[in-house]
Amino acid sequence: METPVERAASVSPGARVEADEAGLRLDRWFKRHFPELAHGPLERLLRTGQIRLDGKRAHAGDRLEAGQTIRIPPQIRSAAAQPVAREAVAKPADKKLIRDLVLHEDASLFVLNKPSGIASQGGSGISRHIDGMLDELQGSKRQRPRLVHRLDRDTSGVLVIARTLPAAAALSESLRRRDASKIYWALTKGVPKPRSGTIKLALAKQAGFGPHGRDERMMPAEEDAEAKSAVTQYSVIATAADEYAWVALKPITGRTHQLRAHMEHIGTPIVGDFKYGGQAAKGLGEIEDRLHLHARSIDIAHPDGGRLKAVAPLPPHMKRAWQLFGFDPDSKRDVFSDERRK
Repeated sequence: METPVERAASVSPGARVEADEAGLRLDRWFKRHFPELAHGPLERLLRTGQIRLDGKRAHAGDRLEAGQTIRIPPQIRSAAAQPVAREAVAKPADKKLIRDLVLHEDASLFVLNKPSGIASQGGSGISRHIDGMLDELQGSKRQRPRLVHRLDRDTSGVLVIARTLPAAAALSESLRRRDASKIYWALTKGVPKPRSGTIKLALAKQAGFGPHGRDERMMPAEEDAEAKSAVTQYSVIATAADEYAWVALKPITGRTHQLRAHMEHIGTPIVGDFKYGGQAAKGLGEIEDRLHLHARSIDIAHPDGGRLKAVAPLPPHMKRAWQLFGFDPDSKRDVFSDERRK
């Protein structure tokens, strides 16, 4: 692993853009090479012309081309040469875990089946997360694998990891252009009425405090600068005595907690989602009090051409619920294609 001193030496005073960094945004390049540099200071350096691209003033969103030279201000080089605190190395059990999660692997990407209960990346109070385990998947490649999208800590399922910068840029662009179809499976308390439809409900963050400290939720709001439009398609696949429903969810937008907030809004919270559904989301009998939301599949443009289509099997607690109700955990039915044909 390259040390901060080696990194500073390798990119000073003018860093050359490598072939596999072509197409990357300038701010993303700095995030990769100088992760300690926050966005605000970076913007100030750009505004004052201290960072230049081929000798010219640059902007955070400029797309890089192979062979270009990036001027690195001396204060950044100096800061990069200082020792930086590192997270603890992944434990042996986590190294085995991340390998066991791989559903698909090729030269450009991995597809993982993220377990429920493990965060996608670090944050306040989070020391164990998928991003912290990705060194184990680097292998002989020069670049460290990177997340291109995320799942909530308690949501399981398909998670795509880029192996190279061009792959990360291509996948991120596909997600930005909504050239990706993501299907989630959920177990809801109650049966949505009607049994299929589209939920259009803008959401805004509402900060508060819950039993475990700071609690941030997404709440319905009028669409404005603070609230973002959010759209979800849903379709009931099967029911259990009108008490529970196996629902397929297709987010058209990608807002935080969108699916959870939308299902609670129509009166059928996802089982185990106590943040949004409260006690109404509690499962009975043998159903575990864990979030029953799973990213079942993704269909996205592959960076090397064609389409990537991946499906993740249900986590153990959801599989037990499916077996309890007689649902088929291996179903390949695409209810949204069925409805388009109708």
